[in-house]
This record gives sequence, structure tokens and C-alpha cells, in this order.
Amino acid sequence: MLSSGAKAAKPSFVSYVSPEEIQIKEPIEKEVNPHLLPGELLLCEASTVYKYIHEDGSNRGTCGKLVCTNFKIAFLDDDSASDDNEPQLKNKIIGENDITLQCVDQIYGVYDEKKKLLTGQLRKYPEKLIIYCKDLRVFNFCLRFTKEEEVKRIVSGIIHHSQTPKLLKRLFLFSYASAAPNNTDERNQTVMFDTLEDWRNELERTKGNVQYKVVTTNEGYRISEKLPLYFVVPICVSEETILKYEGRGIPIWCWSCHNGAALLKMSAFPKEQDDSTAQMQKAFLDGIYKTISKPPYELLKTDDLSSSLPSLQDIQTAYTRYKQLFLIDNSADFWATDVKWFSLLESTNWLEIIRRVLKKAIEVVECLERQHTNVLLIEESATDLCCVISSLVQVMMDSYSRTKSGFQSLIQKEWVIGGHGFLDRCNHLHQSDKEEAPVFLLLLDCVWQLVQQYPAAFEFTETYLTVLSDSLYVPIFSTFFFNSQHQKDTNTTGESLETQSGPFRFLTVWDWSVQFDPKAQAFLNNPLYAEKPKPDKSQRKTARCKHQRQLSCPLTQTKSSPKRGFFREETDHLIKNILGKRIGKFINSSDEPPNSFREFYDSWHSKPVDYHGLLLPRIDGPEIRVWAQRYLRWIPEVQLHGGGTIATAARILDLMEEVERLQVKMDEEHSQAVSGNIHAVPMLRNSARLSSLFPFALIHRQSVKPALPTSTWKDLEDEDDLVKRDDEFVDLSSDMLKCLY
Repeated sequence: MLSSGAKAAKPSFVSYVSPEEIQIKEPIEKEVNPHLLPGELLLCEASTVYKYIHEDGSNRGTCGKLVCTNFKIAFLDDDSASDDNEPQLKNKIIGENDITLQCVDQIYGVYDEKKKLLTGQLRKYPEKLIIYCKDLRVFNFCLRFTKEEEVKRIVSGIIHHSQTPKLLKRLFLFSYASAAPNNTDERNQTVMFDTLEDWRNELERTKGNVQYKVVTTNEGYRISEKLPLYFVVPICVSEETILKYEGRGIPIWCWSCHNGAALLKMSAFPKEQDDSTAQMQKAFLDGIYKTISKPPYELLKTDDLSSSLPSLQDIQTAYTRYKQLFLIDNSADFWATDVKWFSLLESTNWLEIIRRVLKKAIEVVECLERQHTNVLLIEESATDLCCVISSLVQVMMDSYSRTKSGFQSLIQKEWVIGGHGFLDRCNHLHQSDKEEAPVFLLLLDCVWQLVQQYPAAFEFTETYLTVLSDSLYVPIFSTFFFNSQHQKDTNTTGESLETQSGPFRFLTVWDWSVQFDPKAQAFLNNPLYAEKPKPDKSQRKTARCKHQRQLSCPLTQTKSSPKRGFFREETDHLIKNILGKRIGKFINSSDEPPNSFREFYDSWHSKPVDYHGLLLPRIDGPEIRVWAQRYLRWIPEVQLHGGGTIATAARILDLMEEVERLQVKMDEEHSQAVSGNIHAVPMLRNSARLSSLFPFALIHRQSVKPALPTSTWKDLEDEDDLVKRDDEFVDLSSDMLKCLY
């Protein structure tokens, strides 16, 4: 026994075996093979690969096999996921450890604890592999215990098939279409806008058939390969006029307002022209404008989006910076950036771009709704920012676009058939980084701002928007993998590569049964959606001003607090002083709306909400928020145990379950017939197991938060210094979560 004055001896044991080696020594007894889709081929594989679980920065993880196919990169282990740990929103196509080749963003190798971007041929192969995904997942693999030949094959294979340029028909989309049976859901109510009848029905629905007409001039794509087969123009525009400049300078109809005003778009003429050509084009445009400005048309206002909104390059730069905030390698990196997170967020400029886009959409709404003026959006190709603004205007003004089928039809009309270059903007073929820009993600983020501000006005949920953003990178659907209708039709009519039996039959992303079973699809539908009541025929003639905001009890939201700022009332006063100047700069932007706009904006927000009428988003600085579910769902450090929006959703779904059971009891005489038609609702009673990461994951192990930011540890010299500096630490993590959720 030691005397009272003796010091305890320090432990002298030193382990030279890494944590992963301890688990690697356990050999895998069961051979695990990947589940392959029709047309999917195994290209390369590597055994004894260690996948890290980086939640707390430790080296814990699982050992298994890493494979690469012509569709995905997949990690396979012999521990099948139990029902308790399986995500509620399980995808039938993409597993938890699967990465489609189009979803791979960047690949880094680790050499002697230093990261290096991997591209092309490698002279030396890394001991660790880090894969950053476009859906914000991060995978860490250790190759230290893998055979050298297998390391070369798997690393070279992954880089080659996910990062190098490829031809369109080398996409898995074509392999799957030629091999998979076509079992599309015929009950899909989405309007595809690929027929003349679809466009005529849309004109009739919006009462635009008096002033506008569907033209078939581009059948066979004899005018332009960028235009769809059918589109709508003012009645006064002749076929010869459309043919003159190959569709450029022609106002193409998007949507008609209830008062007769319409939203139009136009592709601009090239800026670099000789004087005589430029004068001819100017005279041509002047004639078009004068024609539209005459009765029966309303006044016309033109808006060149290239000068009033950020460029595509600015949008791409902002998003590249923005997504880096959420691509977290380990827990230490997360806590190191915690104290400067708000300044990093502001410096990306992504939220400011969202605010500017929403503001522009409200300006267009004011012209259509208040001034009864036609609005003509002008852009070089009219297939990027024109699609964003026209879609947002319709979501704000047309309640049909806030239903699930209506929103999907809107995407088909304005984006898919409208000619947005998904193939180039998403860089699916890796042929040109200069063409890449997250234009469609910008739209989804703007729509999410509306959904989180007015949830009862939308038939779909934020989970629907998140899943839709993930579907951009799933190459079994043709929806987001072509630049135009012409490109799709040209490649569809070609014979299948494998069977040579006829044209390809591509799937559409709108058939959600391909990815999710009915139980999972329940998360895509909003149980609190205020469904539009059917009109009473006896009261049809009652005068009512459309788009006037009506009180909708009990769904009317409480008036938002007049308090401005990212922080709520509970927020510590010290933190507000520290960040007040920076936040104030963001809120009080110099880009203030004009007085007429502000009057229209403030007047609308001073009245109760009509969820089936006009919706205007709140666009002041603190109202534009981070889309937490999409960007934070893979970061365990920010999860709220039993909290977040899922706490509310769990209660609602529990109540729906109870209502269904009571309905069955009330209809006991028809119990057999009724029970057969009841849709399964997810069982969420054990809410203690849920977190704000739900439904993409259940509760993760919470990482240990350091007492001080990681970057501060190296500045501390001894325990006395630690005691002195402990009071200086400002904890922003909880306030950050309040702001986001």
C-alpha cells in the first residue's frame, strides 16, 4: 500500500494495435454479395475494407466489402441491419451504404494523415478513402488492411466510373431501361405536357385560351431542338414569325392569372451581333411588344433576369461554399467551426440569393395581381432562372401548384418539357464543370421556405422536397437526365443496346412506388394540408374577390413575432451583442424593395392567410432559414432527441392512427371492407427513439462536445490557463439549432 504522501504510478502500458486492427482480426465468415438491379454489372470489389463511423471522431466502424458497379458504389458487411436501426424512409433502390455514381461529388485520399483530391491516374494509392456525396453524406473507408491489388482496382474503378467524362448512352439509365420490366403506375396523376391535349387542358384550366394558342410549328423539331414539340404563344403571333429567328424573340406562355394577366418568357437574341442584324432584331421585338400590349392583352412589363438576379456562376460559387458547411468529416471538425458558424453561413451568400429570388418572384406577383400587367421574363436561353421565377410565381398564386400532383405537373411543364439542361447543370456526364449550377436545388430551397412558413397550404411535406432533391442523382429515371425533350426523344427512339428489341421505355421519378413502399410514402404527404373545399353550386354566383386573404380557423397561423434577428427571445443577450452587427448587416440589406412593392408586401402580411389563395413568403433576413432536414440530416451533432419538427409530426400521425381505429369501430358492420382500404400509417408511438434526423435515420450516438472549441485547445498551456479561459467560452450550438429548427 502506498503511503499518504506517495504519488500513484502512471500506467505504463502502450498499445501498438489500432482499434480497427482489433476488429479486423475477426474474419468475415459469411460471403456477402451486392443486390444488383436489372442491367447492373459488378465492375470491381475489395475485401477487408473498414468503414469508419465518424460520429465522435473515433476509429470505430465495421469491416466489409467495397464494390463498384455501373450504377453505384456500395459497402457490404455481414451485419444485416435490424428493424430497430432501419430508417423509416427506406429506399428500395438505394441502400443506406449505397452511393450512385452520379451522386459522388469529390473523392479524397489520405496519405500520412494528409488529404489529397483524387483525379485521373494515380501513382500511389491512399491508405484511406473519403467520398463526399452530392446529397451531403460523407463516407470514410480504411484500405490499410486490404490487399494491394484490390486497393488499386477499387480506387481506380471508383475514380474512373464516377469522375471521368462519359457518353450519354453510357449512363446506367439506358442499361436499366433495356433490362427492367416496365411496371409504371398508371394511376399517376402528373400531367406530362408531352401531348397537344395536355397543353390545351392547361390553357382551359387557367382561362388563357382566349388570348393564347397551342402551336404545332415545332413538330419534328423543325424550328429548334431546344424548344418542346408543343408550346403556347399569343394568338397574334404567326407561324412565319416563329420560324423567322428559330424561336428566339418569341414570347412563350407560362401561366395566366385570374384577371387575364399572363406570365411569359422569352429567349434573348445573342448579344454579339453586327449593327444591321441587331437593328432588324430590335425592330422585330418592338413589333412583338406593341402587338402584345394592345387589346385583348394587358400592358406588358419586361424583366431581363440576367441583370436583375445573380449569374449562374455566382449561384454555383455560393452553393459550393454553402455545402462545405455540412460536409463534415468528423466530430472535431464540427466543433472547431461551431463558434464561427454564423459568419461562415453569411459569407456563402446562399441565403441572400434565396432572398433575392423570392423578392423577384413577389415583384412579378405584384405586377400580375395588383397592376394587371403581363410580365415577360427574358433570359439568354429562358431555361434557367426563367424556370425558377415562373415556377415560384405559380406556387404563390395557384393553389393547384401546391398539391402534390400539381407541383409535379409544374416541374414537368416549366423544367422537363421547358428545356432546363439537367444533364449539364447537374454535370451528370462530367464533361464541363463550367456548365454546372444548382438551379433546380435553388428552386426547391425557395419552395421549402414557403412550405416551412405555410405548411397547411401544401399537400406535400419537406420530406417530399428532400427526397425529390435526392432523386436528381438516381439514374433509373429519365426526368432529370436530359437537357431537352428533343434529346430524350432522339435517344428514346434508338434501339436498346442489349436486346435490340425496340425503343427504350424510361421510368419517371413521379412514380414514387419505385423507390418507396406505401408506408414510407406516407411521409411525403402532409396530414395537416387544408384541402380546398368543393364549391357549393347554390352559392357559385356569390361575388368574391379572388386571392383575398380569408380567415381560416383553426388553421390560421399565429402572427409572427415582430422581433427581428436569427435568434429567439430566449437567446442570451451576450451572444446577440457579439453577432448583432453582422446579423444586422444581413437583415438591413441595401437592396431594399421599392415603395410600391413594400406597400403590397406589408399590406398582404397584415391580413389573415387564405391557404388556397395568394401566398407571399416573408423575406426579411431572419425569415430565410437553412433547410435543416436536407443539409443537417447526416450530422449527429445537431440532432434534437425527441424534438424538431418530427415531434409534432409524431403526435399528428398518432392522432390519425387513433381516428382510423375509431372509424373502424363505428363501421363495424362494414369492418371487412373498410379495413382493406385503410392505408398503413407509420407507428411512431415510441417517440423517445426519434430525433430531428428522422425519418432518414433514428437516434445516433451523440458525440462528446469539447469544453472548448477544438481550435482553442492548442492555445492552452496548463490547467491554470484552462480555468482562466473556461468562462470565456461562448456556446453557440444550442442557439444554432434553435435558429435552424
